[in-house]
Order: sequence, then structure tokens, then C-alpha cells
Amino acid sequence: MVKLTDESRAFHYGVYTIVSQIPEGKVTTYGHIAYLLDKPANSRQVGTSLKHYHAIFRDLNQGYAPQDEEFLNVDTLPWWRVISSSGKISPREDSHGQYRQADFLRREGVDVSPAHLIDTGEFGWFPEEVDL
Repeated sequence: MVKLTDESRAFHYGVYTIVSQIPEGKVTTYGHIAYLLDKPANSRQVGTSLKHYHAIFRDLNQGYAPQDEEFLNVDTLPWWRVISSSGKISPREDSHGQYRQADFLRREGVDVSPAHLIDTGEFGWFPEEVDL
């Protein structure tokens, strides 16, 4: 079981709050999420937060029931809408993960090249601020 510090709980909760706001058919980058959290040097930590979200959700949901507003539903996090700053789907330990992410994005109308590149000019979501 993951046991998080209060600081890392706040960071992860912020990541998931932002990712949940990315509109269908749009993408943003790990770096932009870090920027929105006022932690511009922490884009890798955003990636780690998304990589381990199942375990982190278990920690964040301790003490909450599914009907509580604070409860995070692991099944509704659109993790596939986050890509690298180069506009590419990031490699995964499991190579199928990249293809799954590309499939999810294509189902939302995002053009994904065979090399897993996405035009962030057309499909990017880069607000200056979000509700946290």
C-alpha cells in the first residue's frame, strides 16, 4: 500500500483534478499540468502520478465513501489525454499502453500519427489557470 505525505497527496490530487478537466478530444502535456500546479520543474512527477494512479487513488480515498464528493473514481480519470511536450505519446513499460492511449484518443476524434504524434496546435488544451 502506498503511504503518501500531505505534500505529495496535495500534488497528486491536483494532478488528477486538472486531468479530469481536460475536455474530450483535447490533450495537454505533463509539463503544462506541472505549470498549472505552480511546480514547473515537476513534469516527471506528473508522469509518475499518472503511472501509479490506481495505487495513489486508494491512498487518497481512505476515509471517503464512493458517494462522497472528495472520493476519486479511478474509472473516470482520462489519463490518455496527457502526452509529452514533444506532442508524442510517451513510451510505456508495456508497449501496448501506447497503442491503447492512441486508440482512446482516436475514439475522441484526435488525429494520432502512426509514430504516435499529435498536433498540439489543433488538439492542445493549455489554459493559463484551472479550478483546483
